[in-house]
Amino acid sequence: MKLDILAFAAHPDDIELAASGTLMKHIAAGRKVGIVDLTQGEMGSRGSIEIRYNEAAASTKIMGIHARVNLKMKDGFFEINESNKRLIIEQIRRFQPEIVLANAVNDRHPDHGRGSQLVSEACFLSGLRKVKTSWNVIEQSEFRPNAVYHYIQDYYIKPDFVVDVTDYVDRKMEAIFAFKSQFFDPNSTEPETPISGEGFTDFVKARMNEFGRPIGAKYGEGFTVDRLIGVESFFDLK
Repeated sequence: MKLDILAFAAHPDDIELAASGTLMKHIAAGRKVGIVDLTQGEMGSRGSIEIRYNEAAASTKIMGIHARVNLKMKDGFFEINESNKRLIIEQIRRFQPEIVLANAVNDRHPDHGRGSQLVSEACFLSGLRKVKTSWNVIEQSEFRPNAVYHYIQDYYIKPDFVVDVTDYVDRKMEAIFAFKSQFFDPNSTEPETPISGEGFTDFVKARMNEFGRPIGAKYGEGFTVDRLIGVESFFDLK
């Protein structure tokens, strides 16, 4: 299946928190979208691998994602190395997306910045003919996405552009809270984490409001770029 957008995430729920509104907006416009989770989130303080898979499946259905893959790298300990780059290159060449989304370039969780760099480097290498990979025993051809955009997560980063996601906020929150083991539950006996508090929902919406306001939208999601963006006309800009 060829996809228009392939979104990579260090952990299941990264995409939901930072870029799910944007993905749903593009799906509604007829684009095909997939997600690749690098890890199973097994080092998370709450829940389990099995629970995370079930939650990711529920979220995927809510968003209408066309394909979701988990590369099973080591949560907290995956490295920027050849074997992990090849795992990512295989998915890029398999789905041949025009656009790749990746984690924030710098964030509270070290996996986010490391995942960001890993995906960016793999996107470049995927375009090199002499980097050999295969999928289902068939040798893959070189392929490089047109652009890599990085979503913004816990730490504030000034975005290079913002997508208006006002119409998708309710479904975004639904997709986020499909990961119910990770977020506020007054009956939970599991450890508290930075995202499990009752006020975390307010933070998510406040960040979207902060990004939306400068572009005249109620809610937005912000992204940074690896290279300059080109436009045909001033009037393409909002």
